[in-house]
Amino acid sequence: MTSAPEPAALLDLAVATAREAADLVARGRASAGEQVDVKSSPVDMVTAVDRACEELVTSRLLGARPDDGLLGEEGGERTGTSGVRWVVDPIDGTTNFVYGLPAYAVSIAAEVDGQAVAGVVLNAATGELFSATAAGGAHLSLPGAGPVRLTGSRPASLDRALVATGFGYRAEQRRAQAAVVAGLLPEVRDIRRHGSAALDLCTVAAGRVDAYYEMHLNRWDFAAGALIAAEAGVVVTGLAGQPFAEPLGIAVAPSVADEFLALLTRLHRVAT
Repeated sequence: MTSAPEPAALLDLAVATAREAADLVARGRASAGEQVDVKSSPVDMVTAVDRACEELVTSRLLGARPDDGLLGEEGGERTGTSGVRWVVDPIDGTTNFVYGLPAYAVSIAAEVDGQAVAGVVLNAATGELFSATAAGGAHLSLPGAGPVRLTGSRPASLDRALVATGFGYRAEQRRAQAAVVAGLLPEVRDIRRHGSAALDLCTVAAGRVDAYYEMHLNRWDFAAGALIAAEAGVVVTGLAGQPFAEPLGIAVAPSVADEFLALLTRLHRVAT
């Protein structure tokens, strides 16, 4: 096994790759609906652009670091020997991409021995680039501007918290998720549904929402975004102290974390 580079070097490669991939995604937006297949259910879409983007990302990352491993949403998987694994979602928010809603992102994380140490989430529709390295903080870079440090939000109470969530692709998943939302909505300021787990995590990091939770997340959905949220000082966890996404992925402002986690635990128990 070769020694892993510094997280900053991995981030530089991830950012350069994400920018090139986002350009490909932007060029493909006009024809996004022309070659659409489905995966786990009739509403779980994948486009030719998703696949082309993952091929580009895989080529760039492994071209630069051929001994690394890789896990990609659209089937890219490779075991490496370096201790570094890239986790890639070429378009997180494919439904938004197909419909032209401006929230779909290239998400790339670098893991070392199973722990994310660098991550980038680039909203291909807006050019907003969220990034983080382990112990290096989280930042947002806007087109034409320098990076700004992200520190999340500090709502005074749970009833003042704006909460983001997402839903699975299967009907039985959505029934349980709807029950949780029904119980949560009277207890918080409001609910938002953006359609991209990676961007939802980044919105918590940026203080644009105060909390986010979702069931049935895959590693590529959150590897980069969860690191960005954690580096912004957000509480990133699963239920009952379990790892993130087991069974819920939760990111919440510290000021309301205990109350939010207690409420989600009770609602999840009743719904499932």
